[in-house]
Amino acid sequence: MRKARRAAARRGRRLRIMFADEARFGRMNRPRPCWAPIGTRPEVAAQLIREYIYLYGAVSPKDGRCAYLIMPTSNTACFQAFLDVLARKFARQDILLVLDGAPNHRCGELEVPGNIRLLYLPPYSPELNPKENIWDEIREKIFKNYALKSMDVVQAKLNEAILYIERNPKLVRSITSLPYIVKSL
Repeated sequence: MRKARRAAARRGRRLRIMFADEARFGRMNRPRPCWAPIGTRPEVAAQLIREYIYLYGAVSPKDGRCAYLIMPTSNTACFQAFLDVLARKFARQDILLVLDGAPNHRCGELEVPGNIRLLYLPPYSPELNPKENIWDEIREKIFKNYALKSMDVVQAKLNEAILYIERNPKLVRSITSLPYIVKSL
């Protein structure tokens, strides 16, 4: 992290620390607990249709700013497109992007934009990435107990989720400001 701060300072730019991940959303749902009047059992639709799209996202725990991109799959080309969008959105800043070591994040074909530096989390440690908490929030608030009729509806729900998260930076900060992150900022 110190290296990234020094490099940004040499370039006369501010360093933004962001955490990134991608998550799969689709038509196969998993019923979640919900409130119901005493003495009743809520009915929730369930379906086993295996159609998915991916939401790539990065979040800054310091100020709650986010960047998202909906993609058809999870591969190097899609991750490259996400990095390009992220680099353009924060073009006047250097970004230290903390992420897991998925193969498409480490691929030799990946061309990391000049204002982004990648920092990999240790293997098998998703609990260190606060972005995972955002996925839980989206699944709980936007996708809870829905049986979606088409991939267009999934896409619409993801757009709704992006707006929900981007319009609530205070919520994002509260969800992503893990103690070890706050100490390092």
